[in-house]
Amino acid sequence: MDLDNKAPSGISAQIAFLLFSLCGITAEVCDSPLVSGLPPAFFRSSSQLSNSHGPGFAKVNRREGAGGWSPLNSDRYQWLEADLGRRTQITAIATQGRYGSSDWLTAYLLMFSDTGHNWRQHRQEDSIEAFPGNSNADSVVQHKLQQPVTARYLRLIPLDWNPNGRIGLRLETYGCPYTSDVVSFDGVSSLHYSPSPSTMELISLKFKTLRNTGTLLVAEGQQGHSLVLELKEGNLLLHLRQGSNLSAASLPPVSLGSLLDDQHWHHVAVQQLNSHLSFTVDQSTRRVQVPAVFSHWHVNQLTVGAAQGRSPQTPDSSKINFYGCMENLLYNGINMVELAKQNDQQVTAVGNVTFSCVEPISVAVTFTGSHSFLQLPGAPALAAPAVMTVELQFRTWNNAGLLLTYDLPQLKAAVWLYLDEASLRVQIHKADSDRALVELSTGKGLNDGQWHSVELSWRRGHLTAAVDRTEGPTSHTSLPIAFNTGSSLFFGGCPAENSSPECRNPFNVFQGCMRFLTLNGKPVDLILVQQRLLGNYSHLQIDMCGIIDRCSPSHCEHGSRCIQSWSTFHCNCSNSGYRGATCHSSVYEPSCEAYKHKGNTSGHYYIDVDGSGPIKPQRIYCNMTNEKTWMVIQHNNTELTRVRAFPGRNQHEVHFDYSSEEEQLAAIISQSEHCEQELSYHCRKSRLLNTPEGSPLSWWVGGPDGGKVQKYWAGALPGSQQCACALQHNCLDDKHYCNCDADHEHWTNDRGLLTHKESLPVWSLVLGDIYRPQSEAAYRVGSLRCHGDKNFWNAAFFDKETSYLHFPTFHGELSADISFLFKTTASSGVFLENLGIKDFIRIELNSSTEVLFSFDVGNGPLAVRVVASAPLNDNRWHSVRAERNVKEASLRIDAHPVATQEAPTDGHIHLQLNSQLFIGGTASRQKGFQGCIRLLQLNGVTLDLEDRAKITPGVQPGCPGHCSSYASLCQNQGHCVEKSNGFSCDCSSTPFTGAFCHREVSASFRSETSINYTFKKPHEMNRNSSNLPSSIYSEVTLRGENISLGFSTSQSPALLLYVSSSYKEYLALLLSGHDTLEVWYKLESSRKAEVFRSRGRNLASGRLHTVTVRRVTDTVSVQIDQNAREDFNLTSDIEFNSVKSLALGRVHESGELDSELARVASLGFTGCLSAVHFNSISPLKAALLHPDTSPVTITGPLAQSNCGSSIPAYTHSAETTRSLSDQPGSVGTGQPLVNAIRSDSALIGGVIAVVIFVTVSVLAITARLLYRRKETFQKNQPVKGGVQSAGSPELPFPSHADSHNIQSENQKEYFI
Repeated sequence: MDLDNKAPSGISAQIAFLLFSLCGITAEVCDSPLVSGLPPAFFRSSSQLSNSHGPGFAKVNRREGAGGWSPLNSDRYQWLEADLGRRTQITAIATQGRYGSSDWLTAYLLMFSDTGHNWRQHRQEDSIEAFPGNSNADSVVQHKLQQPVTARYLRLIPLDWNPNGRIGLRLETYGCPYTSDVVSFDGVSSLHYSPSPSTMELISLKFKTLRNTGTLLVAEGQQGHSLVLELKEGNLLLHLRQGSNLSAASLPPVSLGSLLDDQHWHHVAVQQLNSHLSFTVDQSTRRVQVPAVFSHWHVNQLTVGAAQGRSPQTPDSSKINFYGCMENLLYNGINMVELAKQNDQQVTAVGNVTFSCVEPISVAVTFTGSHSFLQLPGAPALAAPAVMTVELQFRTWNNAGLLLTYDLPQLKAAVWLYLDEASLRVQIHKADSDRALVELSTGKGLNDGQWHSVELSWRRGHLTAAVDRTEGPTSHTSLPIAFNTGSSLFFGGCPAENSSPECRNPFNVFQGCMRFLTLNGKPVDLILVQQRLLGNYSHLQIDMCGIIDRCSPSHCEHGSRCIQSWSTFHCNCSNSGYRGATCHSSVYEPSCEAYKHKGNTSGHYYIDVDGSGPIKPQRIYCNMTNEKTWMVIQHNNTELTRVRAFPGRNQHEVHFDYSSEEEQLAAIISQSEHCEQELSYHCRKSRLLNTPEGSPLSWWVGGPDGGKVQKYWAGALPGSQQCACALQHNCLDDKHYCNCDADHEHWTNDRGLLTHKESLPVWSLVLGDIYRPQSEAAYRVGSLRCHGDKNFWNAAFFDKETSYLHFPTFHGELSADISFLFKTTASSGVFLENLGIKDFIRIELNSSTEVLFSFDVGNGPLAVRVVASAPLNDNRWHSVRAERNVKEASLRIDAHPVATQEAPTDGHIHLQLNSQLFIGGTASRQKGFQGCIRLLQLNGVTLDLEDRAKITPGVQPGCPGHCSSYASLCQNQGHCVEKSNGFSCDCSSTPFTGAFCHREVSASFRSETSINYTFKKPHEMNRNSSNLPSSIYSEVTLRGENISLGFSTSQSPALLLYVSSSYKEYLALLLSGHDTLEVWYKLESSRKAEVFRSRGRNLASGRLHTVTVRRVTDTVSVQIDQNAREDFNLTSDIEFNSVKSLALGRVHESGELDSELARVASLGFTGCLSAVHFNSISPLKAALLHPDTSPVTITGPLAQSNCGSSIPAYTHSAETTRSLSDQPGSVGTGQPLVNAIRSDSALIGGVIAVVIFVTVSVLAITARLLYRRKETFQKNQPVKGGVQSAGSPELPFPSHADSHNIQSENQKEYFI
């Protein structure tokens, strides 16, 4: 069952009436005074200062007696109680100080009960305990309860009072009478209801119980389908079962609520909402997606209180019946309890069903904090053999804490019963020894919030510790002496230090609840303790269990795990993809564009398109090209796939499963500027769309929400029932709008790109003309590819302090995250503001170095600030991320440490706003922001600043000037180029390429390989110079050179680089026969060349080395790798006249060289050259990437490689994959060569797959051997095959996925 935490909307008036009926009241106003008419006997208090200060005088606006109630002592152990006479609906409470005095309350707690015991504390919000009181003795302060309370008794406990007076109180409550029909079950009894035939609309009830397990209700319908409400370990489970036996299919149960075994009333409702059930427990609601059989479900039998219905088809002996009370049990508005009272024949009572609720008295005590303890007198000294037992039940969320301790005077030792790592441990320890006399351990997982029983007993020299009696193991040990004690027993902790030397606690204090305390078989009367008539205590809440489940409902988001203690909770975000105190904020970027602008290169990344929103992160491939950043989403078959005809099969249908979910794909397509998907059909005697007027034989399904049938082909317009050739006017037959519709006997195709985002992605494909004997076909649906993040560059410029943009109110009641980028030259200004009646949220630039995030959720203003180490008004982009949740608020600026502010432990948690959201300014038009704001996201939703700015005076859409912030991403002296939306790196003047000029251009050379770069003449250089990666002109005279390159080789001697001139002058870099680098300069034709020899050794080791040679007039410097620079001086002429050409590898014209250099030049170079740069030109890059537009001549084999990449480029993702098969390539007209393994023929088995693998391997090896025999460089140009005749052999056909994107290295495809 799919879960949705959103509450159902649009409940009809009938359902509203049923809910009012469930509460036992009508829709009339419920605000009558309840206390003013009560007699004095209906009031009780902990104490009274005098008879005239008694509780009966505590009525608002009354002056009898001393004008109100005041206790004997003013402390937090006092209370005032009112008995309303019957269960009543209470909607508000009002307080007033004691008349004519300085006595009033400033804060108090409010408790309710049905019996005068087992009190329940009322909270306005999940974490709000205290109600604000009065500021004087006369004014009346009224609080309307957020949720009405049904109770007979109410108790008010003072927390704070006027420091110049004492506790003084007058009280009033408001509400109306409450009526209900109650029924009680004893664990054996049950009610059985046979409703009239109708569809189930609503089942609702209230229940209360002390037992944590039991089946409340079983609804049985047609065909044995059933719905079960089961209480298990204090949680309510909703079971849906399809079928009439235990082996039938059951959906996973849905759990809601917690600690429901507290003997308080809990409201339950199950409502039918078409394909969903709305499941409600108290204030929490979940929508449960259910199978269709439950959409219009007729209930035949309803069993209440028993785990097994009257139908024999649903036996389940493992289930336990319900023990407790229910009221207002309604089925489709029919009151089943009322029918049972009237002995209606539709309802049958089984066992002892009673129509009242007699509650057992259970007095619990709550240990609230570090100062809590309960002291009871111990057992008197007994003659040996001593017998002593202590029994109790406890519940807690803490995994450690002291349960019990007391002294053993005879042994000068202490007994400790405590929790450690959620297990029960017993230790007897002497005061003067580090070693324990006795250590026992039993039980585990005892911090689960459930009640656990503990028995510690000494009998006949044996110590026994048992947990949960029949469920837990028992531990025991023998002791040589009997235990006699008259010492006090301390539960939960010890009194303040030095106030009780007989109590020592080396462990944590206990925080939780205890009940059923028994000493030597005699129950402890905790009411006597409360009245100070027995023992002693401090910081306890007696006659109530104040445990709270802070994980139900959980504030931990995105499937993270909630872990709690008594006073707080935290969220385990491991493996969720989110971070923060509540796992609210995504750790991933929203697009490939965002990753690119953090300096990342192509690879696999996790993308979270809506940030903190509900859409899960997805792993996709990001292809970072120079101009565009592509997001590539694969599906299960991007290969060219052969379709084979089968007898009796008229259509071929194929479905595509994407690596991303549908909502993820929809979000990517929506936020992208452009999306495309290749769709191709290769045919021989197989028609496609049956154009021009016939019904389409084939179609595809694409688009959001499962897609719609599309009857056009890639490259044509939606709905046109045409192919791309119809728009291009080049179809094979003018009578048809698709090539395949010509029905030729030779192979042809219809192919192109689908670019209409409304039709993407392609979900399925149906091919209809494949069943004729001569028909043959193949199809390919490429990966979904999108580029251009519309959100990333969405920006607005605020040019005035009074200008702003406004948007609808921001709703971030429990979790709010706000992120954006800004740049400015101003020193202050408000980025964002949203106001409520009292609440607000604001982010502002407080000074040139400080950003301030302030808000108020009702607890008073709080602020988080970050002070930057450098000014933020430097007109560069800076990132801001603010988050506020129920645990903390945080603020991050750029890479500065996160600043946090914890939320109050007892305070309001809901942020309630109602004004418009102001961006760039405030409602008062003061302190407005001047500058640019970009990529503004609130809870994962991007605000369209540009669209709003177009219609707002004083605000301009967009914001230029990105290179001031992003130029540093352009590496290796690449130049940052401004664009309207973003920037790009111009690598033309560098020997590097890639999105950030980060990738070295490298090539593998053989001895016969030669690249000759001819320097252009001045008039040639001006033509098409923009297309050249680099250029200088010939006939120039150089007075210096700047040379850099990388190489790896095992050859020596070897020529690395040679530059010639028209005057028989030259410059050469070579490796000598001693594996050292030599630089040869011949700048005078009449003199021999000067040779500078570097001290570097072993340069022909096969390792990659980098060389930098710089000359300025007569000074030559050489640096190899990271070694020290070596300087040399030229003694000849300093001018290199009329440079002509540059050669890499073998030099074919060596007549003007010295004999030694000519010999080396004739050997060429075998190895790798990388990032070759000479002054302003990059000859290797020109030869490999721009051979048609550069003045280069290539001789011999030359292959681009990554041999120069000694260290991979930095990426954000640790899972970068660069050989993803996803390349739509050029498609010829020959027969397609498709992957037979991916073919849809079911006749191809595993044996054939093995044959394919072997065949492919042999062919690959053969191709490799043939390649090694080639003597000339081959450019990677697609070869277009001609149209194959009917009798010709099958031609190879490229089947690479998306070849213009990523080159596949591991997929070869053949027909079998």
